[in-house]
Amino acid sequence: MKAVVYREPFSVEVSDVEDPSIQDPNDVVIRVTSTCICGSDLHMYEGRTAAESGIVFGHENMGVVEEVGPGVASVKKGDRVSMPFNVACGFCKNCLNNKTGFCLTVNPGFAGGAYGYVSMGPYTGGQAEYLRVPFADFNCLQLPKGDEFENDFAMLADIFPTGYHAAVLAGVSPGETVAVYGGGPVGLMAAYSSLLRGASKVWVVDRVASRLQLAEDMGAIPVDFSKADAAEQIKEQTGGEGSDKGIDAVGYQATVAEGEEQPASVLNSLIETVRPTGRLGVVGLYLPADPGAPDENSAEGKLLFNVGKYFEKGLAMGSGQADVKSYNRYLRDLIVAGRAKPSFVVSKELPLAEAPDAYQRFDKREDGYSKVVLKPGLAA
Repeated sequence: MKAVVYREPFSVEVSDVEDPSIQDPNDVVIRVTSTCICGSDLHMYEGRTAAESGIVFGHENMGVVEEVGPGVASVKKGDRVSMPFNVACGFCKNCLNNKTGFCLTVNPGFAGGAYGYVSMGPYTGGQAEYLRVPFADFNCLQLPKGDEFENDFAMLADIFPTGYHAAVLAGVSPGETVAVYGGGPVGLMAAYSSLLRGASKVWVVDRVASRLQLAEDMGAIPVDFSKADAAEQIKEQTGGEGSDKGIDAVGYQATVAEGEEQPASVLNSLIETVRPTGRLGVVGLYLPADPGAPDENSAEGKLLFNVGKYFEKGLAMGSGQADVKSYNRYLRDLIVAGRAKPSFVVSKELPLAEAPDAYQRFDKREDGYSKVVLKPGLAA
């Protein structure tokens, strides 16, 4: 089959790889109908992780079941399904506590597994024609048959639940104000989810005009940090108080207005932005090792975080990757009911063959590449 394969920094290609097969009784194999390029993929694409040549990318996957293992009870051939980017067993201590992003079974020695991602287990990615899904009864979310809501449902594997998780980690409640740093797909979903949860005002901080326009179109307030300090802009709009809650949807490759990379800059900006006793939700990716870090400490995941001001203000923080299973069923139902339409972030639908060019353009933050959905069945 054809798949998107990482070769070296800033280089992926569509190559022939081995077809997936049933390896365990609880597996299924799906024919991929939609798979997305994620901002998290760019960390590997840019050589900012320990990813090795040959890894098949793709953790935002959905499709139709083609083969079913003999131990699978609830999933049938022909079912249309979405898979969380988390690969999880469903029966370990963390899974039973709804912490499926930190499964203790699927990746020995590491809490958590994922498709097509460095250090997240032996699970091939889904930017491909077919995908093996382990523990299928647990990991497959059933979707209505047909092709309705295809791009909306494609957001259920990662960015919509991750954005919602950010709002949950921040404890966003009706009537509150929220500052979201990062206007990429996850940041936009975090802002959107905050509005769904009843936030009265949501600011989205970024410097890319097309992202800020999407934020404004959904009802958020755009803040261009390249024009003036974002925290000061938000304080000016809140009588000097700051926002009630804050969300980091950027992570360790954060930059300041001058373009210099400062890995802790978003965290420290949030400390300035959020009012005393407020709460932060951190879903932007942070890693314990960064081969391209700007300094020795950052290379080991040790950042200059302003813990003194954080403590002085009595702030609280929740962090970590999303437990997608906690949210995807309910978010699916919001989509079907017409209450949510996360596909507003989708800017391109492309055949698999165009993935290398799409990666290059997405990495440059070109207009029209805010969210790319690859369609393996689409002719080039």
